[in-house]
Amino acid sequence: MESLLNFLHNESITSPFRAELSNRGGYITFSNSGRRGDTKYFQIGIDSILSTLQDILNNIAVFSRIQDYDEKPWRDNGSIYFSDPVANANSTVQTKPLFSTLSKIIKWANQPFLNNLNTDNRISITPDTLENAITKLNAVADSFVPHSNSKTIKSPLDEPLQVIYYGAPGTGKSFTIDDITDDKNSVRTTFHPDSDYASFVGAYKPTMENVPINSIYGESVQFATGKNGHPGTEKKIVYKYVPQAFLKAYVAAWSNLNKPYFLIIEEINRGNCAQIFGDLFQLLDRNNAGSSSYAIHADEDISQFLSGDNKGFASLSDDQKDAIRSFSLEKDNGKTQAVGQDILDGKLLLLPPNLYIWATMNTSDQSLFPIDSAFKRRWNWKYMPIEYSPLDKKTHQPIDWKFKIGDNLYSWGQFLSKINPEIYTLTESSDKQMGYFFAKPDNATGIISEDVFLNKVLFYLWTDVFKDFDVSSELFKNKKANRSFRFTDFFEDSEALGNFIDNFGLDVVDIDIDTVEDEDSPEDPSTSSNPGQRDRSKYSINGEGKNNKRQTVLRSLRKFVENNPELTAHEVIEKWKSVNPDIPFFILTTTEFENRISEMPGQRNRYWSVTVGNGEKVYITNQWGAGRMSGFVDLINNSDLGIHIEKVSE
Repeated sequence: MESLLNFLHNESITSPFRAELSNRGGYITFSNSGRRGDTKYFQIGIDSILSTLQDILNNIAVFSRIQDYDEKPWRDNGSIYFSDPVANANSTVQTKPLFSTLSKIIKWANQPFLNNLNTDNRISITPDTLENAITKLNAVADSFVPHSNSKTIKSPLDEPLQVIYYGAPGTGKSFTIDDITDDKNSVRTTFHPDSDYASFVGAYKPTMENVPINSIYGESVQFATGKNGHPGTEKKIVYKYVPQAFLKAYVAAWSNLNKPYFLIIEEINRGNCAQIFGDLFQLLDRNNAGSSSYAIHADEDISQFLSGDNKGFASLSDDQKDAIRSFSLEKDNGKTQAVGQDILDGKLLLLPPNLYIWATMNTSDQSLFPIDSAFKRRWNWKYMPIEYSPLDKKTHQPIDWKFKIGDNLYSWGQFLSKINPEIYTLTESSDKQMGYFFAKPDNATGIISEDVFLNKVLFYLWTDVFKDFDVSSELFKNKKANRSFRFTDFFEDSEALGNFIDNFGLDVVDIDIDTVEDEDSPEDPSTSSNPGQRDRSKYSINGEGKNNKRQTVLRSLRKFVENNPELTAHEVIEKWKSVNPDIPFFILTTTEFENRISEMPGQRNRYWSVTVGNGEKVYITNQWGAGRMSGFVDLINNSDLGIHIEKVSE
């Protein structure tokens, strides 16, 4: 028995009264209020609603300003931005009923978050609420997909065929794509202001090739014959059609229709998309099976390349060619078209259902080409929010990057959580904020170096974010100079970077102890025959290691805490104060430390923290010269702390 989808289509070809089954069934009946007469009812298909929600999402800057119902702006903007003809017509003659219907669907998809929303007067328009509604309504629509007798190749992945990942720099857009793709199943390109159709698709270019050596003898051309190991050829510059990213991905996808292939476009908004895609723009319309809804005729150069070049279809196996040859395009209206042979011959271009085009868009870029609404609506859009504790895709554990200033290690996520609200306050935009992956740490340590922090993070802030704004917040106050920090301060004053970080009140999460250097202090005059010499003494702890003075103190405290995990912070401090070598503010509780810093903000970098067994912290001074050190060693060695320190040769 023929499917209803095909029957109605075929029957309507010769009838003046058309009847078509929707590509996906399901519709919603809605009504007006009936206040001006009899209540009237209307119907709109689920796919029409989905198209309208996507149009609102694509133009969220317009619609987010009219979340409270106002007839005129909703009528006017609906007629401009709603691409579905049914929704467009209803937006002008049944404005509030359509508004209320859309609001109800959004409320349904975002339960219980929007349970208190009055759908007759307000609609919730955010990227999250719209994306939730689109995702959940798609699932409803899919349950009404009508059956067809035709056999078509479907998209192999449950992923959007065309999606643009957008957001602030460092939010993991490329990282997300890389998690699914690799070099074997993808072609990657980057758009820029000079990108054009030829650099995206392909063009004739000069290239080196081996060609037969020849000469003209009389009226004939004589070709050399290989002899004595010489091939009889020579390298010459010839003009040949050279495929670029689009055609490489296109050929690869058609070569194996059962496997997904990806064309990845980085920074899609940094190029002129209308110029770059040209007539390929038409191919971005996809049908329910995932292929292009409409084929386009290839120009002669592309046609010859696809049919005759080994980098096109010429070198494919018979099985691969048969798979392309048997491909049938089933259009959304139910009509089928045998296009396989024309695709194989290069006469027609059609995106196969296994070719995914994924792109990234950095919303903070300043030199951007506008993307028109017709281009936008052919893509799904995925906003990448800023995460301050993202999960590792493999281990599913939080990523815990740190950055180094001096000897101290700070939480990268904590810094971002402090700086991003300041960026938003100044710029009134999220686009300039920094994502977690804005700066990359050393792979082995997970630590962002001081050089990277200064020359990438702070350079970006001062030259890209703050350049047009008055940075007067206390976070950017150079208290030493009694003015806001300037970028040059970090190069002219060795303490400036530490003082800048002090303003944020970040927790010192650890010490990069292996790189801790000693203060450049003179030798202890009581033990040195050369008083002017600098003290380079090394010490072992319980017979292990060679540590400088500052490393010795910190590692001694860590060793004690490790050996006594049951002690609280207060108990650790009481024990150590009993052997305190009369050094003011030698070891402090968290409360004592914060009180001291509030009185003397510049002292924050002069203390290190050590976490004890129950998770509390103690703070110990890192100011250790030769004079203090000798007294410290004597007192520790004569105590019952279980720590023994000895001076060792370097």
